Amino acid sequence: MKTYSSYDPFAWLYNKHWGNSFLPVVLPVLDNLVLTKVPKNAHILDLCCGTGQMAQKLTVMRYRVTGIDGSPEMLNYARENAPGVEFLQADARSFQLTHKYHAVISVFDSLNHIMSTKELGLVFRAAYAALRSGGFFMFDMNTEAGYLYEWSGDFSIIEDDHVSVIHSTYNQKTRTADFDATVFRLNDGSWYRHDFVLYQKCHATTAVKSALKSAGFTDIETCGFDWQSGVSSLTKDSRRAFFVCRKPKVTN
Repeated sequence: MKTYSSYDPFAWLYNKHWGNSFLPVVLPVLDNLVLTKVPKNAHILDLCCGTGQMAQKLTVMRYRVTGIDGSPEMLNYARENAPGVEFLQADARSFQLTHKYHAVISVFDSLNHIMSTKELGLVFRAAYAALRSGGFFMFDMNTEAGYLYEWSGDFSIIEDDHVSVIHSTYNQKTRTADFDATVFRLNDGSWYRHDFVLYQKCHATTAVKSALKSAGFTDIETCGFDWQSGVSSLTKDSRRAFFVCRKPKVTN
């Protein structure tokens, strides 16, 4: 199994500044597309769970949650944030679980970190295998409009115990985005520097839908989102795309 150790130095920063930020956005969408269609105590798999804030929220809502992530340090924070939740270190492209879930979710553009359509298809097949008959799979992705308008330039975070400088770029030709960060953290009176680069891929909606169909999913629906207007129909100007689909229900 591949260990995503490159995400370990990002875990502390993500947990502090971004782990909770997407919840107010995604929860109403998740409720509308998935939660209203599964049992009240449904078992949900949080794929690429990061630092566990979504798993914690769903647990408070009385869902049974399992979280999967490839980064050991992300999972360390997840276990602190959502004690009692089962968290597993596994590769999103190849995980295998004996339990079957009512829903699999993957939020906050986690699947943009899958860098090829072929590997995205492997994720979809693993998610399909983890679902019960009739189960739902929901995820969101950054779109090209999102990368063009929101993924360029520099920004910094300056606080008493840390300073972070981030340079983000998007290459239209390769449809890849870079998140290049330098982080200084104060620990026991000394400052420590961490440098890391994270990468994302802009996957075309048509390619995503085709990969979902190839994995066996049906009833594929999409909607768009941006921070100003909220949820709407998915268009070329949408800065984020939500996908929801279903594993066909087996009837006797």
